[in-house]
Amino acid sequence: MRRDIFQAIADPTRRAILVLIALQAMTPNAIAEHFDMTRQAVSKHLKILTECELVKQEHQGREIYYLLEIEKMKEIDKWLEQFRKIWETRFEQLDALLATIKKK
Repeated sequence: MRRDIFQAIADPTRRAILVLIALQAMTPNAIAEHFDMTRQAVSKHLKILTECELVKQEHQGREIYYLLEIEKMKEIDKWLEQFRKIWETRFEQLDALLATIKKK
């Protein structure tokens, strides 16, 4: 089942997991140590992130490490860039309006 990426990153725990594994690959146990939840709960979050292709698994011996999927994050950033430009323009317009009001 393919999940919606934005639904996946809407969850604060999953965003925190992404931040953690952006720094280094981690096992589910190592990730779980950073949260007040069970390893099983962390595994559910990792499953959703994996289904969205935001993280990938790498097997090292008997351990499974989770890594951030950089290319997928770049795709998200590229998509969001169009909105960033729109909002920057709107904020500039708002700043100009507020400056005009302040002068009056």
